[in-house]
Amino acid sequence: MIALAAAALAGCSTVQTPNKADPWEGLNRSVFTFNDKIDQYALKPVAQGYVKITPQPVRDSVTNFFSNIGDVYIAANNLLQLKIADGVGDIMRIVINTVFGVGGLFDVATIAKLPKHDNDLGLTLGHYGVPAGPYLVLPLFGPSTVRDAVGYIGNYFASPITYIDSDAVSWSLWGVNLINTRANLLSASDVLEGAALDKYSFVRNAYLQRRQYLLTGGTSGALPNYGEGAPPPNYDQDGAAAGAAGAVPGGGAVPPAPAAPGAQPAPAAPQGASGTPGAESAAPASGTQTMPLDSTGLPSPTSVPGGQVVPPGRIIGYPGLKVR
Repeated sequence: MIALAAAALAGCSTVQTPNKADPWEGLNRSVFTFNDKIDQYALKPVAQGYVKITPQPVRDSVTNFFSNIGDVYIAANNLLQLKIADGVGDIMRIVINTVFGVGGLFDVATIAKLPKHDNDLGLTLGHYGVPAGPYLVLPLFGPSTVRDAVGYIGNYFASPITYIDSDAVSWSLWGVNLINTRANLLSASDVLEGAALDKYSFVRNAYLQRRQYLLTGGTSGALPNYGEGAPPPNYDQDGAAAGAAGAVPGGGAVPPAPAAPGAQPAPAAPQGASGTPGAESAAPASGTQTMPLDSTGLPSPTSVPGGQVVPPGRIIGYPGLKVR
């Protein structure tokens, strides 16, 4: 309580660069720091010890077990959103993994080509037009929004673990799930520590853009930009996701740079067989696009054609980070 009160007082401080999507940034940063210290001195060391003493196959079985339980409320939310095919597929996953996967310890459904979905009550509320509200960092729970915070309540009551009669067993399962989840994120947190200049902004933008991506069903038209300098996305229901960085307004082409004074004009491109200048050189025989390379032999980030992406790990030196 003392820590939360201190966080609330610190949150009253003025933010130098306020953002309309994050009006409570002062308070959020204080709670984020509190959560980060809890993770640094408690959760992360326990998760590292858990990894050292638990073999990988056992950790995989624990992950599969809780993933199978999670399919229960995923199926419920898919059915609430009238995604009948996805909901029926989730129910089939539960049955197959419970019966043939020894209570969910083995993910047999994925081997049977039944895809796993990602859904929750916060996305269901968003599906029916409930606005997200301001960005909110919850103590111990982490990044959220006002709408997603309400969704946590529904997810709690939709989980079968909640209805176990023994409080000791129920809380033990919640604790094992927490430690196992944190252990699965150890490598990702190490990348975050080394790559993000401002962890708070990075986590906020990654969370908001991922939620927007899930809400639109992956049809937002642009890959999320997880850079800490990127602004939070337009989270309104009728707002389209922002276009890729560097796109020209109106969809036009980038004009060529003017030639330097006194420079000789570039020679004309050779005529192709069809009479179009440069037709042969622009279309290789293999039918693949080519792009200029930089001094390291990698594709130059400024020359990537539209619709293609250079993996960020090839540019900044860190592996790509996949956020589920």
